[in-house]
Amino acid sequence: MARKRRKSPARRSAAGGAKAERTNGSSQPASTRDRIIQAFMRLLAEKPIEEIGFAEIATRAGVSLSELREAFGAKLAILAAHVKEIDRRVLAAEDAEMAEESPRERLFDVLMRRIELLEPHKPAVRSLVRSCERNPPLALALNGVAVRSQQWMLAAANIDGTGTQGMVRAQGLALLFASVLRVWIHDEDPGHARTMAALDRALARGQRWSGLLDVLCRIPRFVSRTGRRRRWDADDVDDERAAA
Repeated sequence: MARKRRKSPARRSAAGGAKAERTNGSSQPASTRDRIIQAFMRLLAEKPIEEIGFAEIATRAGVSLSELREAFGAKLAILAAHVKEIDRRVLAAEDAEMAEESPRERLFDVLMRRIELLEPHKPAVRSLVRSCERNPPLALALNGVAVRSQQWMLAAANIDGTGTQGMVRAQGLALLFASVLRVWIHDEDPGHARTMAALDRALARGQRWSGLLDVLCRIPRFVSRTGRRRRWDADDVDDERAAA
C-alpha cells in the first residue's frame, strides 16, 4: 500500500514553479527555445518521435529552420531540454518539511513531484514510452538523459548520486522510474493511486537492492584493510544491512 504524503506535491510544485517563473521573468513572451520545446512536446503527443520532422517542428513553433538549428541540433536535444526544465521545477519546489524523513520517503516525495509536473505532458510521454518499446536504440539514447536527470532527483532527496556507486544508483533509479511511468501513463485517477502504489513497491525493491550494493562496495576495503579474505555469506549481508 502506498503511503500518504503530508502535503500535495502538486501544490508545492505550483508554488515553487510560480516563484521560479517570477524570478526568471517568464511573464515575457516565450523564448525561441521555449516555443520549440513546447511545439515538439505537442507534436510528440500526436505522433511517434520517429515521424516528427524538423520542418514540422519549426512550423509548429513559428520559427525558421535556421533558428531551429541554432537552438537545437537534434530531436533528442529538444527532449533533453524539456527534461532539464522539469528537473529545474522539481528542484524549485523543494519541501523543507521532508528534510527529517527517511531517504526513501524523501525520494518518494521527489518522484511524485516530478510525476505531477509531467501530468500535462502525459500523451507525449505515452507516445515516447511506446516508441522506446519498439526502438531499443532510442531507448538506449534516452537512458543517458534519464540517468543525468535522476542524479538531480537523488540530490533533491539528499541522496548521494556522485562517484561510481552514485552513478549505479542513478542508473537503477532511471530504470525504476521508467517502470513507474508505464503504470502512470494508464492511471486516470486524479489522485494517482495506482502510480503511488507502483512507486512505493519499486522503491521498496530498490532499497533492498541498494542495501546489497552498499555491502558489495565495502568488501574490497575490508579485504585490503585486513590483508586476507574471508567468506561472506547471507548472515554477513543481513548484519551489514542491519548496521546501515
